[in-house]
Parts: sequence; structure tokens; C-alpha cells
Amino acid sequence: MSFFSNFSSDHCPGTISGNPLNGLCEKVCIQAEKIFDAGIIQTRLENYTARLENPVPENPTYPLTFISARSLSSVGNVSGLTVERQTDGNNARIQATVTIPIEIVYVDANGVEGKATSSVSLNEDVLMFVPPASVIPFTVTSIASCVSPEGTFDAAEGAFSISACVTVILKVAMQVELLVPSYGYCAIPPAQEYSQEVCSGFFELPLYPQGKACSRK
Repeated sequence: MSFFSNFSSDHCPGTISGNPLNGLCEKVCIQAEKIFDAGIIQTRLENYTARLENPVPENPTYPLTFISARSLSSVGNVSGLTVERQTDGNNARIQATVTIPIEIVYVDANGVEGKATSSVSLNEDVLMFVPPASVIPFTVTSIASCVSPEGTFDAAEGAFSISACVTVILKVAMQVELLVPSYGYCAIPPAQEYSQEVCSGFFELPLYPQGKACSRK
């Protein structure tokens, strides 16, 4: 069992049935990240120079043949941030550099597969909502993803020239204490152990496909 494995309880998350006020028992203060605004930016980079760092194994034999590259995590590093409030008092021009750590997989001249780290950086210039000034400051963070299906080795630069598809989500966020209605603590059901029974799914299939029965006219 788990929260979403056929377990029914008033103290488990899921779809509300009936009056949503039934079972409310207290107001709870929780610490959370409040997102005031967020926006997505998607772009394709061409001929981007990705310099290699920390190759494994060390000292590969050049030239290298590109296999693939993708982001190492879902977090982009935001630097060079400037926030310029607009005359309406709420929106602001946000300029920042978002750097995405990536891993490049390649084969060297001896046919040995290796990998190295690198990064992709984008300069963003967007208009977003920002909250009014307060004691607790807001932050600008990013979620980022990058995948590169093709690249060529540039011997003169000792780097790869890659094409990459990049998605960046910028968020204006703040750590806050929120007061929310609560149904109390969750009931945690026992976890369902994984089974390697190969026939269970097959035996549960219906004898014939399910659907509307044919009707004769």
C-alpha cells in the first residue's frame, strides 16, 4: 500500500468526496516557499562552445567523438542578478545569467568512452511580478533542463561545439510562514513490497477486450 495504491482514508491525500469542510480540525502554520511569479523560457542553441572539465578517464586521446549531453540537475545557477522595478510598482525587469551544469559523453580516438562536465549559460531579460518591499527578501531562482543530441569536436578550442535544447523556468520566491486549514496528521499506510510474480498482470486481464457490445439492428 501507499497513499495512492488503493488506500482509502480520510487522513490521506487524494480526491475530496463530499463536503470539504468535514474533518477540518485546526489552522496550521507551515513554512514553505511561496512563488509570487514564474515564467518559462525555451530556446535552441546552435554552435555553442562547451569546454570540458574533469574528464573521466583522465587525459583522453584527441580527437573526441560526441555521443550526447544533458543537464546534471534540475537547478540552474542564477548570477549577475539585477532587478529594476517598473513604474507600476509591482512588475520589474529582471536580468540574470542562468548557468546549467551538463555532462558530455564521448568516445576518444582509441575508442574509449568517457565523460566530462561542462556548462551552458544563458542571459535572460524578462518582465516579472515582484512583491512589495518587506523585511524578508524575495529571491529569483531557476529550474533548468538541457539536452544536446549533436555536437562536433573543435580541436583548436579543445571543446565541443554543440546544439542544445534548453528550458529555463524563472521563479520569484520567498520563504514564508503560511496559515492553512488542516485535517490533522496523515495516516501513513504500510508500503507495498515489489513482487516479481510474472503472471499476476496477465491473469488479471479480461478474457475479451472491454468495450461496447455489438448490437444488431
